[in-house]
Amino acid sequence: MEMKDKLNLGCGTDIRPDYVNLDVSALEGVDVVHDLNQLPLPFEDGSFSEVLCLDVLEHVDYPPLLKECLRILKPGGKVVLEVPHFTSNNNFVDPTHRNRFSVKTFNFFCRETWENQHRGYYFDFAFKRVVSKRLVFIKTLFFFWNWLVEPAVNSSPLFQQYYEATGLAYLFPAQNLRVELEK
Repeated sequence: MEMKDKLNLGCGTDIRPDYVNLDVSALEGVDVVHDLNQLPLPFEDGSFSEVLCLDVLEHVDYPPLLKECLRILKPGGKVVLEVPHFTSNNNFVDPTHRNRFSVKTFNFFCRETWENQHRGYYFDFAFKRVVSKRLVFIKTLFFFWNWLVEPAVNSSPLFQQYYEATGLAYLFPAQNLRVELEK
């Protein structure tokens, strides 16, 4: 059997055929049953080119888990994250959510950012860089304005920060934040 070099961390029922699917529950399609609160992860250093963490980090103590992701990534590998934005109504619906996230949160974990250069002493690890950040909005007929808000907010990192620093974030709340970090 060929070893897959992509990991779907905390997959739940989102089973992906080209990934090693890991979850705390032994659901159908889960390849590795493991609790993300129990580190280290059961993988060798540099095992994966990509680690997918969709709707996972809000449930755990995430800095140690990010450090583990960095350990198991190959050089140049990427971790792809999706977490609820701090304005998301889903933050308060799920009683297992422990964390809230901003467009600047993951800057603390990347060498090439102002936050890491000025406060990098908080953590003993760092990814190389933030590859991308995108705020995701609910786009339905009821929330028709978000079809215009999402591309405007994501037009530049400066506008993402302006959106969060002003009342716009509460007038037009984002649902999720998608981030890609490179080792």
